[in-house]
Amino acid sequence: MSSHSTIRDLRAHVGETVTVHAWLTDKSGKGKIQFLKLRDGTGFVQATVFKNDVSEDVFAAARRLSQEQAVTVTGEVRADERAPGGVELGVRDLSVISENPAEYPITPKEHGIEFLLDHRHLWLRHRRPWAVLRVRDCVQRAIVDFFHGEGFVRFDAPFFTPNAAEGTTELFEIDLFGEDKAYLSQTGQLHAEAGALAFGKVYTFGPTFRAEKSKTRRHLLEFWMVEPEVAPSSHVENMALQERFVSFLVRRALEECADELETLGRDLEKLRPAASGNYPRVTYTGALEIIRQHIEAGDLPPNVQADVQPVEWGDDLGAPHETILGSHFDRPVIVERYPAAIKAFYMQPDPQDPRLALCDDMIAPEGYGEIIGGSERIHDYELLRSRIEHEGLPLEAFGWYLDLRRFGSVPHAGFGMGLERAVAWITGIDHIREAIPFPRMLTRMVP
Repeated sequence: MSSHSTIRDLRAHVGETVTVHAWLTDKSGKGKIQFLKLRDGTGFVQATVFKNDVSEDVFAAARRLSQEQAVTVTGEVRADERAPGGVELGVRDLSVISENPAEYPITPKEHGIEFLLDHRHLWLRHRRPWAVLRVRDCVQRAIVDFFHGEGFVRFDAPFFTPNAAEGTTELFEIDLFGEDKAYLSQTGQLHAEAGALAFGKVYTFGPTFRAEKSKTRRHLLEFWMVEPEVAPSSHVENMALQERFVSFLVRRALEECADELETLGRDLEKLRPAASGNYPRVTYTGALEIIRQHIEAGDLPPNVQADVQPVEWGDDLGAPHETILGSHFDRPVIVERYPAAIKAFYMQPDPQDPRLALCDDMIAPEGYGEIIGGSERIHDYELLRSRIEHEGLPLEAFGWYLDLRRFGSVPHAGFGMGLERAVAWITGIDHIREAIPFPRMLTRMVP
């Protein structure tokens, strides 16, 4: 009798006979031996079929197998340190579950990225996306574990909103039955502030939408964001929370996804410093000086063009500047106190210098740029009202938001982390489109 096992658990069954439900990813062999490469969603393993170990029907079935046919395989688990996962399967029996009516389109050869994205529904079965999305799952679970461990309440924000949370970003407009308009949410933050003043510590976690006509490797039209909010809290406490949070996520990924990260060729030594915390903090002004020194010295990361210019005080950091700054450190760096004029209306001014906002961005190393943006929020009613009016935003749409400052207002703070940007950095992939199952971009809406 054999027991059922997943491929991921085969190492616990060395010397035993087990049955695995799987799909064929590739095969090779000749004469009296067939090598079957199998996957089952938990991992990959090689199964070896020797003609003398099985019936004629089983060996014939193994020879006829085509890519992505579903099979049930029974065999002995053998230790083999050369094999992925450290084991292989010596086949004793095999049955075919499905017959494919045509050749599987993603063959074991090089394919262009557009072809693979056109077949994303099938590409998900292959090693690279499999590994990336298992890390994504690990990070998502770690997010929930972290915030619940810190006493946060999950607080769901609506996807439909009557206004923009930030005036600089275009919105996806929705026609409400021809009578009114709404917009797909850019952020859950404003509603999370209401939650924080009710529960103390909350976080929202779900899809958000940005109608930015950008084709960079850091942008999607639809992505997932986690946004904690704490009341009362300060800018300094908010930065400390961000550091604890990100270092927790990296530690969890290193602990649980070593196989997946190895599959992706991730350099774990470059990732390990982020797991220990101790993230450096620099002011916006200090960051500009670091960037200027690198540019003047010609000390630029390989993916930054030589003609890049320093940032003028008052301008935001571009992707090349974030890359330069990130390369200066071996772990994420927190850049704080940006000019208020380039930040959102709800950010608390710096009492020491009103030109600045009590805000920060966390910049990941290795060219992955901003993964977190956060701030202390304005808690004074009159100041917030004046900022809304200054930005030209509809005051009536923010009546409920202003109410939070009229009744029991306290200093409070929060941040947002884009899940896909964090996953791209942790996995070391080149483009954010691979960090989500089905990317939605300016040039892609299917599958």
